[in-house]
Amino acid sequence: MASSLGKIFVVTSYGESHGKCIGVVIDGCPAGLEVNETDVQYEINRRKPAAEAGATARKEEDKIEILSGLFNGITTGAPISMLVRNKDVKSVEYEKTRFVPRPGHADYTSFIKYRGFNDYRGGGRFSGRITVGFVMAGAVAKLLLKKAGMEILTHTVQIGNIKSKNTSINKIRKNAEGNLVRCADIETSHKMAKAIQTAKEEGDSLGGIIEALALNVPVGLGEPVFDTLEGEIAKAIFAIPAVKGIEFGTGFKSVEKKGSENNDPFDIEDNRIITTSNNAGGILGGISNGMPIVVRVAIKPTPSISKTQKSIEMQRLTKANLSIKGRHDACIVPRAVPVVESMVAIVLADFALRAGIFTGVIK
Repeated sequence: MASSLGKIFVVTSYGESHGKCIGVVIDGCPAGLEVNETDVQYEINRRKPAAEAGATARKEEDKIEILSGLFNGITTGAPISMLVRNKDVKSVEYEKTRFVPRPGHADYTSFIKYRGFNDYRGGGRFSGRITVGFVMAGAVAKLLLKKAGMEILTHTVQIGNIKSKNTSINKIRKNAEGNLVRCADIETSHKMAKAIQTAKEEGDSLGGIIEALALNVPVGLGEPVFDTLEGEIAKAIFAIPAVKGIEFGTGFKSVEKKGSENNDPFDIEDNRIITTSNNAGGILGGISNGMPIVVRVAIKPTPSISKTQKSIEMQRLTKANLSIKGRHDACIVPRAVPVVESMVAIVLADFALRAGIFTGVIK
């Protein structure tokens, strides 16, 4: 398995859904960065389920333990190791259906690839549970980016076929964290929450779209041709279970425009070069151009549903029906918001370190 991301700010993920813990090791974080444990715990808490939003009934304390890399609350330059313990683990349903792969999950592919030695409980390494480690690393990355004046805002823009209206940065800051679905459009957020609840009652699930905006990103981040900024962000985002698509700026809608409509004209504002539109989503040629980086991520409907689905019994090669029991989210989109935010932060922190952005910034 490949469990590390980054070249300088290197994040290594470990742990399984029903194992002893979920953790992360960060190597390459500069010495001298103040890391308050409560800041990291806040980000982890953002990822916790809210029953009112159709989330899983699994209730983990997710209390962070920082094992190394900090002394008196300041990074030492040594690897930072953090973890949370898995305590609310119930594996009995997974034992019953070990050889009946759940449609939409990685049960079949991981069984074949790892010759049946994979941890199948709760999906093991393929569970959304591993994203706790991503969020821990993202919390440190965000503290690092803040030193250079960068900020990442993330919100839900679609659940099922319900779309939020255009919102401003101020509305995202003000409203996104104040409702169960993390949508900056308050009126639409109520419709989204209702749709999730209806899907849950029907034994079904919903997906959606998350948008992340990275603000005050300097010009020049990205290493073409193979380590482009959008390429590395996409790689990190696709490590999140359930992600099925990503676009930057106008994305797929750009094919409906003419070049004269899709190009972003250059201008000067306050003695700096800007573009008067941002169809490129803040990236040109794989390099940040100084405009907000705009990323939208498609999250598929949660594959674990209680409706009866067709499957097979892998050992006997016979057909089987499967009705998934256990504790699952009817929609993981609201909980994935801080995860998407974390992955964007991790990649930006790595590229910023490659570019020497933090030289003289952290004292």
